[in-house]
Amino acid sequence: MKNYFAAALFMAASIAAAPAVPVYIAGRGGPAAAVSQEGAAATEKASASKAASEHTAEAAAVPSEFADEPYKVLDAATGEVLSVPVRDYVIGAVCAEMPAAFPEEALRAQAVAAHTYAERQRKRERSSPTEELKGADFSNDTSKYQGYFTREQIQKFYGDKFDENYAKVTAAVDEVLPYILTYKDEPAIAAFHSMSSGKTESAENAWGTAVDYLVPVDSSADVSAPKYLDQKHFSRESLKYALETAFPGIVLGDDMSQWVQVLGTSDSGTVLKAQAGDKKVTGSELRSALALRSACFEVSYPDGEAVFTTRGYGHGVGMSQYGAESMANDGSSWQDILKHYYPGCEIGVQKKSP
Repeated sequence: MKNYFAAALFMAASIAAAPAVPVYIAGRGGPAAAVSQEGAAATEKASASKAASEHTAEAAAVPSEFADEPYKVLDAATGEVLSVPVRDYVIGAVCAEMPAAFPEEALRAQAVAAHTYAERQRKRERSSPTEELKGADFSNDTSKYQGYFTREQIQKFYGDKFDENYAKVTAAVDEVLPYILTYKDEPAIAAFHSMSSGKTESAENAWGTAVDYLVPVDSSADVSAPKYLDQKHFSRESLKYALETAFPGIVLGDDMSQWVQVLGTSDSGTVLKAQAGDKKVTGSELRSALALRSACFEVSYPDGEAVFTTRGYGHGVGMSQYGAESMANDGSSWQDILKHYYPGCEIGVQKKSP
C-alpha cells in the first residue's frame, strides 16, 4: 500500500482536472489484527462538540448525487476483475485495516479515509491506467494497495464474533458512506498508519514530495499504544546478511558498531540520513532492509549484537489509527479526527461524474 501513497504524490497534477465536490488514510503485523502498518494524513484538531445524534441525522439521507459506481477490483489470485459495490468495498477495507474493537468514531474516520483512497485511485487509473491491473481500479494485493476483505474473508477473520463485529463496522460505514476527504476539490491522499512516534511525519520527509495537508501534527497518545516501543536484535551474522542483501556491494568493516549509524532525524524522530557501511542511506531504506516497525529508530551495540529500538508502527504519515482511537475515546467525532490529521482538507460528497 505504501507504494500507492508514494506514487500518488507524483500523480496529483495529472488528475487535477477531474471533478470532485467537497463536503468531507496496519495489535501487530497483519491487517486489522494490529491495524494496517502502512496505511495515512493530518489535520488541526477541530471542535469536538457535535453530538452523535447529529452525525446520524447527517448520514441518514444519502445525497442523490452520491457516486455509487461499483469499483473494479483485480483478484490477484485468480486474475479476475471483480465488480464490487462501493458500500461492500468500504466495509471490506475497514474490516481489513482497523480492528472492529475500536470506537465507532474511529471506524467512521477510517471508512472515510478508505473511501477517499478508493476514489483517488479510481481517478488515477482512469487518467493513467496501470497495465497490470487489466482495467481494474486497484487490486486486492495489499503489498501495493489498500487492504480489502470480501464478506467470506471477513467471516473467516472474525470467526465467532462475525455477527457482532460486522454489524458494528457496517453501521459505521453506512453513516459516512457518501463522504470523502477533499483538497482543492480533489480526493485527498488519505494516508494512514498504525501509530506514530508521538508526532506524525510529513510526506516530504517520508516520501520526498511535500503535500500541503500531509504534515506533522501531535499524536502523543500513540506513546501508550501496544508495542509503541519495540526492539529487534541482530547477531553479527544476521545483520551482515541483511545489509549485504539490501545494499549489494556494501563494504562493512571489522567493527560492527560502525555498520549502522544514524546521522540525522526529523522533528518527528524519523531517521532521514544514516550510514550503512560505506553507503549513505535513508531510514526508510534501513527499515525495509531490516524489517523494522518504523523508520523512527535508534541503534545500539550491547554484548556483541545490534539492537534497533523503534517507536511507532508504519510510515507515520497522515492519520494515526491508534491516535484516532484515543481521540474517539476522548469524545472527538469522526470529523474532528479527520480534520486533526489532514489539516486543510474538507469533508465532501463524491459526486457522480457528469
